[in-house]
Amino acid sequence: MSQRISPLAGKPAPKSILVDIGKLLAAYAAVKPDPSVPAQRVAFGTSGHRGCSFDGSFNEHHILAISQAICDYRSSKGIDGPLFVGADTHALSQPAFESALEVLAANGVATMISAGGEFTPTPAVSHAILVHNRGRRTGLADGIVITPSHNPPDNGGFKYNPTNGGPADTDITKWVENRANAILEAGLKEVQRVPFAQARRATTTHEHDYLSGYVADLANIVDFDAIRGAGVRMGVDPLGGAGVHYWAPIAERYKLDLSVVSREVDPQFAFMTVDWDGKIRMDPSSKYAMQRLIGLKDQYDVAFACDTDHDRHGVVSRSAGLMEPNHYLSVLVDYLFRHRPRWSDKVAVGKTVVTTALIDRVVRRLGRTLYEVPVGFKWFAEGLFDGQLGFGCEESAGASLLRHDGSVWVTDKDGLVPALLAAEMTARMGRDPGELFDALARELGRPYANRVEAAATPAQKAKLAKLSPDQLKTDSLAGEKIVQVIDKAPGNGAPIGGIKVVSESGWFAARPSGTEAIYKIYAESFKDEAHLTSLLAEAQSVVDAALG
Repeated sequence: MSQRISPLAGKPAPKSILVDIGKLLAAYAAVKPDPSVPAQRVAFGTSGHRGCSFDGSFNEHHILAISQAICDYRSSKGIDGPLFVGADTHALSQPAFESALEVLAANGVATMISAGGEFTPTPAVSHAILVHNRGRRTGLADGIVITPSHNPPDNGGFKYNPTNGGPADTDITKWVENRANAILEAGLKEVQRVPFAQARRATTTHEHDYLSGYVADLANIVDFDAIRGAGVRMGVDPLGGAGVHYWAPIAERYKLDLSVVSREVDPQFAFMTVDWDGKIRMDPSSKYAMQRLIGLKDQYDVAFACDTDHDRHGVVSRSAGLMEPNHYLSVLVDYLFRHRPRWSDKVAVGKTVVTTALIDRVVRRLGRTLYEVPVGFKWFAEGLFDGQLGFGCEESAGASLLRHDGSVWVTDKDGLVPALLAAEMTARMGRDPGELFDALARELGRPYANRVEAAATPAQKAKLAKLSPDQLKTDSLAGEKIVQVIDKAPGNGAPIGGIKVVSESGWFAARPSGTEAIYKIYAESFKDEAHLTSLLAEAQSVVDAALG
């Protein structure tokens, strides 16, 4: 159950592990997925369909089928406004964009593509949908984001955001998934499609300036006057991602002391340092992937990075180096709910069941309501949309929040705003986020956390997802009485796809991944590392019994 750290971890990526982009793109067109093979079917996990063209899990046929299914879904629901499309810097994103546009144009869908072919962060797509839909009852917009998030360079991803601007909920993704697989099984006969050049010239295809619209609106969610007034020196590493050309306009518009440490875009991501398992992964919360920015921390008051589609953040403080996502999120909740006076005193704090319990303690002290949901940012979309949630977050460094005036900003994860808020809190508090976390931990308890993962077959994942409280044969956890065992989230009663066991000073959760062939065990102790080790060991025995 221990994580085996690769000898390459944290080191510059050697040529031997770089993906052959030519072969990857050739496989996208040449490999025909077999829908009778489960691993080659369309499958929407916690965040869209993901896969690799080499193994038949992300190919032209998948994107044609999903795009037609989305067109069919829109028709069935009477969605007739524009569809906003954004794509990141992964190699497979461009051919997937072209395939999608061929279908959208053939179906007569008004499609908003990025001006000049600019890469588009996930939050910029959500923002564009919501700005268009503001005050409307008809002609509502939705969107497609083409990204596998922070995943390796040979991966592709494709997700649908409905009219609320956030990730589609399970009812929608299941509909689209089933329809797309039926289209695949029928040999794509129902796919309407025109050549890309024709699709690009279609009267329904329009260019949209995502960058300017998003950047100009940031003043309504971040206090740039405070940052500028305090002279906060910032560094940002876009990690070669979709926001690579957003940061300089942000710095220029708001007159910030913000240095972009690299503007390089490379589909091999050869500039990265290797992640813990020997793979290239643009994960801003991984100390192995973030070596470049960690090495520069003393040059700035605060520094930050975002993943490839810029929906996750990583914060590097002078005092603490790269912060654990749970640590920064706890500080962010504490800061925001003290420094957003126009927010209603009724707005709640949203977190997933595997996010730190330190947030629970912060929320109690603030006198706010906690809204705890299963893994997946889709569970926060409605609450952010209607203003009932002031903030929603998940342990993998994803978050979004309301504007200064308490109205909706975006309903998908936004990596840029939490990054910039690290500078805002440094300016207003006179201490960096690492120092603020230390103070918080002294007051409310210091968490010790870890997550381990292991390979799992689809059958094992299904078993683990059905784990129930009555399968637990003990009333103690790591020497303490168990106070809660759940398989449904307290906030909305939805199944968490696994189990969470809580004691007075610790907890563990076990669940299958929604997007990868693995299961994950999360644990957190408010005692010490030894207690954390015990929690993980007992969690593993529960999982072994379930899978046995």
